[in-house]
Amino acid sequence: MALIQTSLIWVAYAVAVVLLMAIAAIFVYVYQAPRDRAASVTTVCIFTLTALLATVMLLPVDVALVSSTTSSKTGQRKDWATQDRVDNIVYTLKVVYYFLYSLDAILCLLVVPFTYFWYEEYDEGAAEEANQTIGQRFWGALKYTLAFIALVVILFLVGFFVPVAKDRKGGHFDLDYLRHLLSENRGERALTFALGLLITIGILIYIVYTAAGLALLPVSFIKSAPSISAPTLVANTESALETNRERQRQLEGRNEGSEDGLAPKDRRELDALVREERTLVRRERLAAEASGEGKSWLMKTWMKIEAVFRPVKLLGGIFIMLIAVVIWISMLVTGIDKGKNSICKRHCGYILGHINIFNPINWVLVKSAKVFPIDYILFALLVLLFFSGSVVGIAVLGIRFLWLQVFQIRKGHTSPQALLLATVMLTLITLALNYSIPMMVAPQYATFGPQTYCNHQPKAPGEQPDCSNHTYHIIPCSETANSAAAKNVCTPSVVSTFLNRITMNFNFFGVVDFWAQFAFLAVFLIVFITSLVRTPKMDEYQLEQDAEEEEEEGLLASTGRRFGATWQDITGRGSKTKGSGSRIAAEHSHDDQRDED
Repeated sequence: MALIQTSLIWVAYAVAVVLLMAIAAIFVYVYQAPRDRAASVTTVCIFTLTALLATVMLLPVDVALVSSTTSSKTGQRKDWATQDRVDNIVYTLKVVYYFLYSLDAILCLLVVPFTYFWYEEYDEGAAEEANQTIGQRFWGALKYTLAFIALVVILFLVGFFVPVAKDRKGGHFDLDYLRHLLSENRGERALTFALGLLITIGILIYIVYTAAGLALLPVSFIKSAPSISAPTLVANTESALETNRERQRQLEGRNEGSEDGLAPKDRRELDALVREERTLVRRERLAAEASGEGKSWLMKTWMKIEAVFRPVKLLGGIFIMLIAVVIWISMLVTGIDKGKNSICKRHCGYILGHINIFNPINWVLVKSAKVFPIDYILFALLVLLFFSGSVVGIAVLGIRFLWLQVFQIRKGHTSPQALLLATVMLTLITLALNYSIPMMVAPQYATFGPQTYCNHQPKAPGEQPDCSNHTYHIIPCSETANSAAAKNVCTPSVVSTFLNRITMNFNFFGVVDFWAQFAFLAVFLIVFITSLVRTPKMDEYQLEQDAEEEEEEGLLASTGRRFGATWQDITGRGSKTKGSGSRIAAEHSHDDQRDED
């Protein structure tokens, strides 16, 4: 039974990794520019994002495996869960975590930079003339990557030799849980330091991009009702452009034989028509891009899916907004609880002994963890929400150095260099999520899950306590539980031990990471309130498209026409708006009539 249960948990994880790879592939293909697509960049970005999301998604597997050794109803270990079996489960999880963390660090610090320089070294002209070999390109990329190799070596050497405090003052440090966090070899310490530094850097990015994106994500859903369909906009623009050019030909033909050229009034009208023609040509190009012309089949399919689900975007946006607000409240509650009730404050990165204030997200996950994989599904949705918010934040703000924008991230228009830099940013943000979700959003769930222990005297020495008649003695496991029963039953998750080890041994990281969460909450609140009042501007492309749609707002503003626009986007067929071209012709005919009079 135990083997079947653990096997099913790992199978669920494998299925989740496959789905995560599909999500990473969709993200890469939707955002990258088809003209500049490179196989090396695409492969590295998909693999890197998959590895990162797989690291975060290992948490519910971790919780499920360590919790499977106990019965939350009786507070006892199961018969098969001997100490050796529990140690084997923890060891397996530790190996997988260390492998994934090491892989994440190598991908972020070595593989992605090398791929960036590998792409930059490509010279199309030299390659066509056979003047650039693969070896030359490889060596050119490797030269620049050597700096990152040196950085990795320095990080691990500093982590290997940096001293950590072993003697801690205060009674709380006599707890077995905290003493266990200080026991590690130098190899673990090097990896702990390197990842602690990367997580702290990632949290600085996470404060700006994830907080802003998480606030803008639901608002963008709510405020995304289309004013006109792309096919109809194409048809209307073509009609107006045809009318414009016909009017230009009339004016030029009227004065063709005149020695004095065009009359002043006709010249002004012709100049206005030329300016209008340029606007219509630009609108025609934007409308063609919006309808999927010249884009890959994947982008066209994505646009169809967006059109299908457009009517439910409003409800989805409201639901996501409610979830985001509940997450914000949960993080604020945990932050206050840790700041006030931490067992060792800044000396250990504000480790919380047990939950003192009700946390809604933590409560839902702990309750659902009793029936796997419900908690896994909920946790996956939570991670995807944070990840989507991070993507939205990067798309809105772009890749910046201080106040200067270096690259823009746009659907179907992102260069390979920008995509690789966005992947590095998402790498660091995901590492930050690997701290924030377990430590702030759902601390009890991430540490012990639904584990409980029976705090009752056993009938005989060596036997497990029996709380079948004393259910009020069944207590949730916590870091401060120091009784013999808790030691024999409660097993903390591997990821919570690893993260607490970072904040315990290098408490500078713990202090920065903890107080940075309040900065995250502040940025989220400011952007959220602002976005409710003012629609966010995505980028220059979005600004132009919004301007074109606003011009048609007066013609197609009713609810019925909006649903018609949605259906036309789905079918890909548009109809000309009545009077779109004839209105311009009528205006010009009216002007001609006045001139004759």
